[in-house]
Amino acid sequence: MNPPKVMRLVEVVRGEKTSDETLSSIVGLVKKIDKTPAVSRDSPGFISNRLLFALIGEAMRLIQAGVADKESIDTVMKAGMNHPMGPIELADFIGLDVCLEIMRTISDGLNDERYAPPAVLESLVKEGKLGRKSGEGFYKYG
Repeated sequence: MNPPKVMRLVEVVRGEKTSDETLSSIVGLVKKIDKTPAVSRDSPGFISNRLLFALIGEAMRLIQAGVADKESIDTVMKAGMNHPMGPIELADFIGLDVCLEIMRTISDGLNDERYAPPAVLESLVKEGKLGRKSGEGFYKYG
């Protein structure tokens, strides 16, 4: 998880051939460095990105469909769900090009259209609007 100095979570991925002993050793090491382990089997997106990009993708689809604006979506998640950042703000922070690539990877890896990148995301990336790092994404910066 990024940034690693701040985030407590370490997603431990158990491969097909990972032994119980190796898994136990890694989980113990994660705890020893005062982090919180979460174990996942090897699967596209593991736990964190599958959950996160389902949320980010749906937030973008809400904008695309005209259901709500970015500010309202982010407000719902911050004020209603106690998230430190709304999903649209977070996408801009991650980088829309990075979000696009992650969504494509998960969608292709799972053969699941739920993770297909929304057209609004593809358009912004095509226009060079990558979020904070380019000065504009869903929001404008600077």
